Formats: sequence, structure tokens, C-alpha cells
Amino acid sequence: MKKIVVLSVLLLAGIAINAQTKVGDATLPNRISINNNDLELNGAGIREKFWIDLYAGALYLTSKSGNESQIISSEQPMCIKLHIVSGLVTQEKMIDAVTEGFENSTTGFATSEQIKKFISFFNEEIVRDNVFDIYAADGVVTTYKNGKLLGTVDGQEFKEALFGIWLSDKPADKKLKKAMLH
Repeated sequence: MKKIVVLSVLLLAGIAINAQTKVGDATLPNRISINNNDLELNGAGIREKFWIDLYAGALYLTSKSGNESQIISSEQPMCIKLHIVSGLVTQEKMIDAVTEGFENSTTGFATSEQIKKFISFFNEEIVRDNVFDIYAADGVVTTYKNGKLLGTVDGQEFKEALFGIWLSDKPADKKLKKAMLH
């Protein structure tokens, strides 16, 4: 009987410790905490181009939602995590992709200064297994690379355009959008 109780406790502890989701070659946590805000995994998928997996993308929210327009316009804490899974993702390609994403998602509300500042966060080498956390709360976007603060950009309109890269009517990847919303 003692063995069963000990085994049960270890299994429960293991489940709590290993609360992660495997997405392609990336392992993503089911819960994260940023700036004292606990966020849960809403959904995750792979961004691919020409059948090549580029990064695992995950959306974290305070409570699950499948309504992209409410998520985009919300000022509640949220995060998009990008886990690079390919050596083909370079600094230049990331900057090009983000620039194209803003062109597709913005309705003119994000200023060119805000976009330039955000893009400058990718001005250092990007390699496989880099992890970017794009955290938004109360109209401020804070970006981290491998846990290191890269900078912030103020403005709810900017946040909406940025999250629109993945969640708008013209997302970077329709399959990834669908996966993030489930």
C-alpha cells in the first residue's frame, strides 16, 4: 500500500512538473508568469514556409479564448512566445518577416517609429532554440529574448497591429493562427 501511495504522489508531482506541450521540435510550458501575471497556453503551432518549420508560436492569455478580435483589442496581459526551431531563421529574415507582418496587419494605427523600435529588437544574431517572448499588458509591449529584456514599445494601437501579425485576417500563417486560437 505504501508503494502505491508513494508512486501516486510521484506521478502527480511529475504531471505538475512536466506541464509542457511539445510543438514540433519545441517544448513549450503550459503556464508562464511574466511581471506577476500568470498566463496559460491558449494554443500553439508551427510557423512554416515552403514545408520548412521555422518556429513554434504560442499564445498565452489570462483565460482561454478563440475570439481573435477580442484578443487583439484586449488590454489584458498576454504573450506570444516564438521558439526558433530552424537555423534558417536569421536576423535579416526575421526583420523582413516582421516588416511584412506589420504591412499585412496594421490599419495605419501603429506609427513607423513604433515599428522601427520593435524591429530593432531583432538586431542581434538569431539562432536555433532562441526564444522570444512578446508580452503585452495595459498598452505596453515588452519583448524578451531568452529571458533578457530587449525593450518596450508603448501604445495599444501598436500592440493591436503587432498581435495582428499572427491573429488578424491576414496572418503570417493561417494554420498557426488556428492553432493559437485552440
